[in-house]
Amino acid sequence: MTTVTYSVPAISCGHCTHTIETEVADLQGVQSVKAEIESKKVVITFDAPASEEKIKALLAEINYPAEGLITL
Repeated sequence: MTTVTYSVPAISCGHCTHTIETEVADLQGVQSVKAEIESKKVVITFDAPASEEKIKALLAEINYPAEGLITL
């Protein structure tokens, strides 16, 4: 299992977080998604067949592109 945290500057409200969490959770292999308004970050835990490339492509497709990976 892999957990990644992305910076997503386009997050500005509860609708944004709901959209991100709902859409990304639908990707096969995604275990959990948590989008945060205040920090403008998204934490995603996943296994194959999901991948960072697929997740980033989906975020861009739904107009919430990831600006970068946050290392903790």
